[in-house]
Amino acid sequence: MSIHHITLSDVSSENARRYPDTVAVIDDEVRLTWTQFERRVNQVANVLTDHGVGRGDRILWLAQSSHRFLELFVATARVGAMICPANWRQSAQEMAFVIDDFDPRVVVWQAEEIGDAVGAARDLAGADAVWLQHDSTDADGYEALVTAASDTAPTAGEVSADDPLLVIYTAAIIDRPGGSMLSHRNLLTMAATTARITGTDHAAVFVNSGPLFHIGNFQFESLSTFLMGGTNIYVRRVEAAEILQLIADEKVTAAFLMPPTIFEIKELNKTKGLDISSLRAGAFTPVWGDALPADPNLWARQSGGFGQTEVTGLALLRGFGEPGLGNGGRPSPFTQVKIVDTDRNEVPDGEIGEIAVRGETVHLGYWNRPEVNADRFLPGGWWRTTDAGRREADGTISFLGTMTRMIKSAAENIYPPEVEGALASHPAVAKAAIIGVPDAAFTQSVKAVVALNEGASATAEELIEHVRSQIASYKKPKSVEFVVELPTVNGQTDYDALDAQFGGGGYPGKTDITQTTG
Repeated sequence: MSIHHITLSDVSSENARRYPDTVAVIDDEVRLTWTQFERRVNQVANVLTDHGVGRGDRILWLAQSSHRFLELFVATARVGAMICPANWRQSAQEMAFVIDDFDPRVVVWQAEEIGDAVGAARDLAGADAVWLQHDSTDADGYEALVTAASDTAPTAGEVSADDPLLVIYTAAIIDRPGGSMLSHRNLLTMAATTARITGTDHAAVFVNSGPLFHIGNFQFESLSTFLMGGTNIYVRRVEAAEILQLIADEKVTAAFLMPPTIFEIKELNKTKGLDISSLRAGAFTPVWGDALPADPNLWARQSGGFGQTEVTGLALLRGFGEPGLGNGGRPSPFTQVKIVDTDRNEVPDGEIGEIAVRGETVHLGYWNRPEVNADRFLPGGWWRTTDAGRREADGTISFLGTMTRMIKSAAENIYPPEVEGALASHPAVAKAAIIGVPDAAFTQSVKAVVALNEGASATAEELIEHVRSQIASYKKPKSVEFVVELPTVNGQTDYDALDAQFGGGGYPGKTDITQTTG
């Protein structure tokens, strides 16, 4: 007897039966019930199969947020393929790297606003793919092909809940970005866990105002809303006035918003006076203050946790059990955690080591990175997070910081070696180092410390613009300090000395895992 485990595609099909008239998706003037959405998914799936997409093939989304992503996401699940929402803010060179590395069979792309960068990336990339423009009215565009396709479910082979589905590129492997492969099981487990913490149910209305290339938008709370049969709203940009109106008009229950946007919404509503009481304040309850009713859910009362893309978001949450000593909270019921030393052996409670996770939310590894995967997976399926932590006496986990140096700017993770490499490609630069300096608005901002070649000259503005031309604009330095030479320790750049000299600090964490508590 063969047992079928539920996939993302199955969830969509069942939602069309159990909530046929509930609105599944809203995007400007587009409103689709679950029944209509299910038909669209079939049409998209048939377009994919017409282009030879099957189990194990890859789809690349090179566009901003849109309802078309959700239908493509579910259609990809239906045919057993995997989809990667690429970072549309990247430079053409960065996009081209992802195109070649992911080697998609189909690329769905957007011309408006990002078309020049996408076009340049396409010219640079060597991968052979079918390119479908999703914001086109042409006969060979995405929308025309979907509209003309059959809405009968395509004939496809068996799709496993353990097949990879969502691939999100992360710079966490330092030398080059890698696509973290998340399975149907990973995503549904995360969605169910999140729903328990946030209070997401069938009446949920979520605004997808976070980037699709970050796991955060999927966890809080796009996928839990999808799983529970609620409504997902898509906006291309985070415009406070638009989101304020959406909250009032659509009785929005959750949105992926950062504090600067929340402050702007609150200020706007002092004049507009719209009813936004449907919205749950969640983790940003202190920021919303009395602008929203009290949120009774665990995510508001005991927010926070620990995670990364590779464990499908927050695999540890403070909402499990009573708040304890550890800032990371407790592992979800579907995960296990142990703390290991540099020899990969588990350390006693109270000692610092590397956090290792296994269970239903641990990813399948990085796409096309067998050597890295072999190094990061321990026997028994334990994933080495490269983050330092400690198990406390009450069973909670303390997250003590990343074991690789990372800069956190608002919601973006910036890895110094990538920025340093871009700086080093300037002909005037002999050596460069990147540090993070505290920033009241964005947590940290990027500062470059640069030694120029003898006799060479360059201005700070010139170097900043050079980096912006090489990699995503948000990674560029906001300021540059010039030195004769960089300080070193044992032949390596002494970042601690640079922090002390130029005001670096505020990192998510930087810990020596050989340290133990007293």
